[in-house]
Amino acid sequence: MLTFIVNPAAGSGRALKTEAQIRAELERRGIDAEFLHTDAPGHATELARAAANREDCSGVIAMGGDGTCYEVACGLMITSKPFGIIPAGTGNDFIKTVGIPKKPLAALELILKNAPRPVDVGRMNERLFLNVSGTGFDVTVLDFTLQAKKYVKGILPYLYGLVRGITHYRPTHMRITADGETWEQDVLICSIANGRFFGGGIPICPDASPDDGCFDLVVVENKPRWMIPFYLPGLLMGKVLTFPFTMHRRVRSVRIEAAGMRLNMDGEVFSMDTADYEILPGALQLFW
Repeated sequence: MLTFIVNPAAGSGRALKTEAQIRAELERRGIDAEFLHTDAPGHATELARAAANREDCSGVIAMGGDGTCYEVACGLMITSKPFGIIPAGTGNDFIKTVGIPKKPLAALELILKNAPRPVDVGRMNERLFLNVSGTGFDVTVLDFTLQAKKYVKGILPYLYGLVRGITHYRPTHMRITADGETWEQDVLICSIANGRFFGGGIPICPDASPDDGCFDLVVVENKPRWMIPFYLPGLLMGKVLTFPFTMHRRVRSVRIEAAGMRLNMDGEVFSMDTADYEILPGALQLFW
């Protein structure tokens, strides 16, 4: 039996509409399933872990945005039960990397017809992530984007975040250690990527693969604020790796150090001075 974990708040009600659509399709096909609703942060992890411990569970499906997917994945990490995603939130960046369709019924069809395959999972200071983590200009943009999401939807919050980010961003001086090599520099963006996209579809690392056993470390050297608008189109079009001041490496472990830095991890922001990253190859079985 499939277990669907639904975040009722995801997508400003979109998740509940998606649930009704999926329920109807499963009933039409005569497929057994249960639908569980989350009611607090972290609840999806508890529900996923409990479902995975049942013998009759054939898979656990997250229905929401990136946050819901992250929580469900955390609950399945120490189990062998497959993980599926039905997009129903405002920020579904990870599905773009793994090719999961945006339309709910198409995503359901993928789950029902395909065997699960392993994907890598990132770990930062004992906290897991599926997609992208990092610090710099993108965190400033995220701050303003989250503010705007209270009032407008779609791409507008991200555009607002980009404009405000340009005028408010301050460079981060950082000490970076990647697979044992250490250096210091002022950075505009430092991203540790398992997936390719962040910020609602910005291709921060078009070459990233979530099943290659490595992170893609992308470090963009700091530039004067007036130069940022000239490079934004290239960033939005997936050309960041071609910038002459971008460094790109595939690594298995990373440490970044900066006093009071603020880190984005799958859309959530945390404050710390040191972040240690480790890749967990093939740690999750995903329908993709």
